[in-house]
Amino acid sequence: MPEAVNGTTRIHYDTKGNREDPSILLIMGYTEPMTSFKEGFCQFLVDAGYHVIRFDNRDVGLTSKTQSAPPDIQAIVTAVMTGQTPPEVPYTLEDMADDAFAVLDTVEVSRAHIVGVSMGGYIAQTMAITKPERVISMTSIMSTTGAPGVGIATPEVGANLRSPLGIDTKEEAVECSLHNYRLFAGPLFDEEAHRGLAESNYERNWNPLVTLYQLAAMMTGPDRTEELKSISTPTLVIHGAKDTLVQVDGGEATAAAVKDSRLVIFDEMGHEMPEILWCDITTEILNHVRATESA
Repeated sequence: MPEAVNGTTRIHYDTKGNREDPSILLIMGYTEPMTSFKEGFCQFLVDAGYHVIRFDNRDVGLTSKTQSAPPDIQAIVTAVMTGQTPPEVPYTLEDMADDAFAVLDTVEVSRAHIVGVSMGGYIAQTMAITKPERVISMTSIMSTTGAPGVGIATPEVGANLRSPLGIDTKEEAVECSLHNYRLFAGPLFDEEAHRGLAESNYERNWNPLVTLYQLAAMMTGPDRTEELKSISTPTLVIHGAKDTLVQVDGGEATAAAVKDSRLVIFDEMGHEMPEILWCDITTEILNHVRATESA
């Protein structure tokens, strides 16, 4: 099983395509394993002549699991809301960005195009901020800057999301995932396709505690707006107009922060990349990375 190592974390990854082609690193979002970048989506990029790398974030899939006690989310919420210093968390977005760099090191890729979805967009932005020399281009999808008040869930979604904590069976986990995606995935949501994905992701390595660890990393992450203003990384921002989990103003704020970035909004997309839009989404990504290579 291919693994990269960052400290005590062992990161599972895979690659597709020719290693001699330019590399695109795919970073998945909150609690989702790399397999949520489905094979067909990746194949669009491989067929266009790119070497595709994807990996399981910490506490997800086949990557190693955090051994320390889960963070106290309520204490973090209280600290953030009152302007106090939050308690120390097991790991940060910067640590997760270092995991991604460790994967690139292991596959001997010095520079790559970075594509991050949702929380993966937070990580991609952090990579462009901390080590811009390793990021040829950035694509931030369904993400936000970390600034207060933008890219937040609608009240209905925030009030009705279900937690997987306490769930013991595959059937319960799948139904929990379906419930949440019905809230935010938008009008193009394919329930049967998602059911199959949720079942296979559960079987790879179910770990409900990931919700606490990754949420803590996001909640204690900085507002990246000013740092994003300073980067020169060619940037594409993609968002769905029907996104109710990370509302579209998060994508608009990201595009506004990064100089000369390009914003693409899909009118019928929610907080998911539905198969019916794979061709359109990958076309935007490919046009973006090709433009940076010819510049």
